[in-house]
Amino acid sequence: MSFLLNATDYLEVQQKFSMEELWRLFDGDRENMNLAHECVDRHRGKGRAITVKHDNGRLEYVDFDQLIRDSSQFAHFLQERNISKGDRVALVLEPGRIFYACLFGAIKRGAIAVPLFTLFGPDGLALRIKDCEPAIIVAHEVDAIRVQYPSIPVLKADEQFFNSLDKYPSDFKVATKSKDLCVYQYTSGTTRELPEAVKHSQRSVVTLMIAALFGTGLRPGDIYFCPSSPAWGHGLWHGTIAPLALGIQIVAYSGKFQAKMVLEALQELKVNNFAAAATVYRMLRRESSESNYNLSVSKCTFTGEPLDAKTFDWVTDYFGVSPSSIYGTTEVGVIMVDYPGMKGHLVKRGALGKPAPGNDVTILSESGEVALANEIGEIAVKRKGEWFRVKDFGYYDDEGYFFHSGRSDDVIISAGWTMSAVEIENILLTHVSVAEAAVIGVPDETRGQIPKGYVVIEEGFKGDAELLKQYMKERLSQHEYPRDITFVKDLPKTPAGKVNRKVLRDGALRD
Repeated sequence: MSFLLNATDYLEVQQKFSMEELWRLFDGDRENMNLAHECVDRHRGKGRAITVKHDNGRLEYVDFDQLIRDSSQFAHFLQERNISKGDRVALVLEPGRIFYACLFGAIKRGAIAVPLFTLFGPDGLALRIKDCEPAIIVAHEVDAIRVQYPSIPVLKADEQFFNSLDKYPSDFKVATKSKDLCVYQYTSGTTRELPEAVKHSQRSVVTLMIAALFGTGLRPGDIYFCPSSPAWGHGLWHGTIAPLALGIQIVAYSGKFQAKMVLEALQELKVNNFAAAATVYRMLRRESSESNYNLSVSKCTFTGEPLDAKTFDWVTDYFGVSPSSIYGTTEVGVIMVDYPGMKGHLVKRGALGKPAPGNDVTILSESGEVALANEIGEIAVKRKGEWFRVKDFGYYDDEGYFFHSGRSDDVIISAGWTMSAVEIENILLTHVSVAEAAVIGVPDETRGQIPKGYVVIEEGFKGDAELLKQYMKERLSQHEYPRDITFVKDLPKTPAGKVNRKVLRDGALRD
């Protein structure tokens, strides 16, 4: 067994980390591997695998042995219907026993599982179905899907369907190569700008362990809760596949998001390791003022976007541990982490962390040169000997911590000055009256662009644009403060919970 499972020292990890150590965590090798076997079958007899917290408060339990049987029977079901290696199996399902059976059953069969967000409208779903061309669709709600796709078999995922699987054997012999594809993952782009599916192989679980061990700090014995939907990378790879591959019990969330239900699950299931999008922590902060919860969290992480100082401090106080950052993209994976629970590394508020083991990360200037400390440029990671730009801007400080300055289209250039929308947002969020904030650049005849802020006001306060402008002037350079502030009831979000600045930019152009 690899020493990485018990590693607790930052310097030791930097010295001893290797890909060979990661491969030692698995049964498969560089030639033959099946992700479902690694996540499910090899953990026979270990007891509880998954607890699902439903939005009505109900808890649903799935053991490893039950999941082995369910996924094997679904694999046989697919085989009987000539769903072959490489065929896509689209899953329009909320987390629950059926979802996990179909996800891992498809992968066992050698097919490609395609989790799709259940709240997609017809257009959003249509673009992804057209792109992946599934051989079969499994869904909770099937009527509209069957009308929309009359040529594709659509299975209704209900108790009757599950009972029909009992006639199949409870084991399935896997026969996949490590390089075989097993999952298509779509990002949460708009329906008019569909991102290309990121295609994952069976061996993707190996490099995933870098994020699992050093990003979320997963260790044997954890009870781990990630409320993100498994339709997205965070919920699927970091919330489901990574912990199950280590035999760790997970908690998932199903249905409409309710902060109260998440806090209830943390308490009643004695979760010690919690991972969520930055937006979730802000929602929990609001809910926590209504009730007291007895929590057991000793490691917590965030991803999706930087965590503002107000929420960072609340998490540190409420959970009793500083939240650790995980940074990466769907295309390159996790490249920076905060090594939660490890001695020798301190979490720095506002930072993305430091490069994850095995990753060479830097900041590139506009000319392509490596930038100096504290100089804003584009974040880049080495891939195949070349710098790959991840389309985010940032900088690193004198201690080697990296900081985020926004997506490439979130950087604002005003009168020759380069400004970070993220930095301006974070200052706005320090004002007592501000619950949420987003900043974009809008056209200006004189300066080219100026920062425009959209603000959600905390309950009990009134929005005062001039007061906020003065507050910002006192804390930022004269060219940086938002000269235009609009108060809104809610900020537009992507299905993954990130602020959708494209919607704000499109709206600003129409105004």
